[in-house]
Amino acid sequence: MHRRSLIAVLTAAALLAGCGASAGKDDQTVLKVGSQRGSTKAILIASGALEGTPYKIEWSEFAAAQPLLEAVSAQAVDLGEAGDAPFLFAYAGGAKIKAVQAGKSGGSSTALLVRKGSPIHGLADLRGKKIATGRGSIGHFLLLKLLEEARLKPTDVQIVFLSPGDAKAAFTSGAIDAWVTWGSYVALARLHDDATVLADGDGRLSGYGFEAASEAAIAGKRPQVEDFLRRLAKARRWAGEHPEAFAAALSKETGLQPDVALYTVQHYRIAPAEIDDKAVAEATAVLDRFRTAGAVTSSRDPAGAFDRSFNAAVAP
Repeated sequence: MHRRSLIAVLTAAALLAGCGASAGKDDQTVLKVGSQRGSTKAILIASGALEGTPYKIEWSEFAAAQPLLEAVSAQAVDLGEAGDAPFLFAYAGGAKIKAVQAGKSGGSSTALLVRKGSPIHGLADLRGKKIATGRGSIGHFLLLKLLEEARLKPTDVQIVFLSPGDAKAAFTSGAIDAWVTWGSYVALARLHDDATVLADGDGRLSGYGFEAASEAAIAGKRPQVEDFLRRLAKARRWAGEHPEAFAAALSKETGLQPDVALYTVQHYRIAPAEIDDKAVAEATAVLDRFRTAGAVTSSRDPAGAFDRSFNAAVAP
């Protein structure tokens, strides 16, 4: 990771550490957890799964997976959630991280959007168009799959790598022709900007996401990491059984309008899962596609990206 990026990550984490939460004082160990907006933090708080936590938790929030994973690798945070694509992209780039728990969801929460009245009516119409997404993100991966489906090469379009906030502004202003994004950003564009979903990840994405931990946290905070993963699995089961309650809590926690929060929850339900051979095989296929497209050039073996020793934490 570039030195300037590392400094930015560490600074952001330090500024955000003040939103820490503690539910017990038996163990003064601090577990530093990264969360994307409306993700891990929201679901754990809404479910009440943190009650009785015997260690302190310090939260750091990130706009996207890439800076979160950079922070995990740099030990600015101990662990955090990301989709399979950004996780494998970061690992291939040398990040000192390992997946310690899997989550499985549908693919419809990631989508390629066009504005109302756009001349783009099908995937073939993307040729020559300017499309924004995040580098190494699940949106980037979906875009590569959609281009392949349309028999287009990445060089047949103009891919612009932007943060979600910058991409939203560019999409709204018309500076880009299409946008591949995920979660609440899809909900906002659909419900408030009248955007159209040209294609989504349903049937195209594996739906796997991973809780990634730093190698240092796995070695030095194993009891806390394992306990946290048990609570996270419990929270995810609760959210799947109580979507309306979770949507209301998500709206309160993030400031999202209720309709946006409910749309997000309905399209992004994660079931806790063990890291098994299938999860590893599908994640490896994601990395292979990035390599085929020339987006990843390293030869780092993805077999070392997974730690199955925490699988028992998934059990109810």
